[in-house]
Amino acid sequence: MTQPLKDAAAAHRAATWEISESEDECDSETKTESVVVIVESQSSDDKTSLTPASTNEPSQDHGLSPRVPKSKTTSPNRKRRSRDEIEADERKAKQKREAREEQRAAKAREKEERKREQLKRKELAEHMKSLRPENCLKSLTIGIDPAVLQHDGSDILLDSLSASGWRFVIDSQQLPQTICWSRELIQPGEDGRDFVKEEQVSWVLDVADFIDVVISVKEILQGNEDPSGQSLFALLLEFLNRNANHVVTMLVIGSQINSATAWNAPNLQAEIGMEDLDMEEVMVYLQVYRNISLSFLRDWQDVTDHLVAVTKALSKRPSRHLTERAILPFCVDGSWASGSRVEKDGSGLRQVWKRQVQQLNRVSVAVATAVTTAYPSPNLLLQAYGSLESEELRRNLLAHLPVTVEGKERRVGPDISSRIYRCLSENNPEMGLD
Repeated sequence: MTQPLKDAAAAHRAATWEISESEDECDSETKTESVVVIVESQSSDDKTSLTPASTNEPSQDHGLSPRVPKSKTTSPNRKRRSRDEIEADERKAKQKREAREEQRAAKAREKEERKREQLKRKELAEHMKSLRPENCLKSLTIGIDPAVLQHDGSDILLDSLSASGWRFVIDSQQLPQTICWSRELIQPGEDGRDFVKEEQVSWVLDVADFIDVVISVKEILQGNEDPSGQSLFALLLEFLNRNANHVVTMLVIGSQINSATAWNAPNLQAEIGMEDLDMEEVMVYLQVYRNISLSFLRDWQDVTDHLVAVTKALSKRPSRHLTERAILPFCVDGSWASGSRVEKDGSGLRQVWKRQVQQLNRVSVAVATAVTTAYPSPNLLLQAYGSLESEELRRNLLAHLPVTVEGKERRVGPDISSRIYRCLSENNPEMGLD
């Protein structure tokens, strides 16, 4: 290559390099200017976003892009509620509050009701526990009239009562020379404890007092008016008029008198001046017309034993009354050897009818089954009796019914047929079926 051509090529390369360096410098200056502009725009106003000057290269994110804040203004799509809607929401909220309050009140009432039921059951359990004989004996109080203690040997009674731990008081009674009983009851409810007078009254008399009573009764039997004044029998009649439900027992104490020889004692009959028949009339009058029992005892030890027995019997009375109060005890809910259960739908009535026939004398299970199979109810059998014209036909209606026992067949028979007829048709309760 010639020298001029070489020089031209070198000059051309130099020019090209100069242009390239200048372009790079321009690019760097442009980039620097664009970055500066972005930083300044961010610091000056956060709400305004400035774009850098246009360059030939694409823009790059250097972590300095501005954040767009959330708008504090309401959404234009949200509707404003009307007054009716607000009031409707308030009513719904009020109804919900009232429903919650009602539920809380109902739970409180239910809780209070459970407490009352538990308290009621507890009081009832205490009441039932107090009716047991061992607890009822502790609640009895024996009232002794001071005139009773004037008899010789009455200290035996006091010593026996003190040794047994029973409660007794010495107080004047309505009828002199009597011993009464009172019971302290635990009543379920608000009343709490209550005191009840027992009906039993023991009247302690010696032989002289008993003779006075017999003479008064003799005057009544002879047609005279009722005794008046301060006689013992007059006091007794006045006491019975005020307390008609009381039962009086005369305890006659005498060394030579007992229940077997009382009316045959010569000294007693001689003093009273009455025959055996008259004495029996006095006995009948006291027991039948006045409901007064008589017990002739030898000494105060017999009197004490009698009063102890009466006290124990009174302690058992509440529990016995409670067991005897059940209505129709033969109709039990569970299974029972001598009874049958009847459901609400009537199932079991046929079994009851079968047991009723079987209760008759010499009526076996096979005979009762034959009768109840032919006539499933008592009403059907009564209708069959009513359709017959003569008494003889009614008596023998069941006589020819077949009965199968251990593979052998026989009949009911006229005897059983006649007894079943009398059982269902007889109006006389005293008439025997056999």
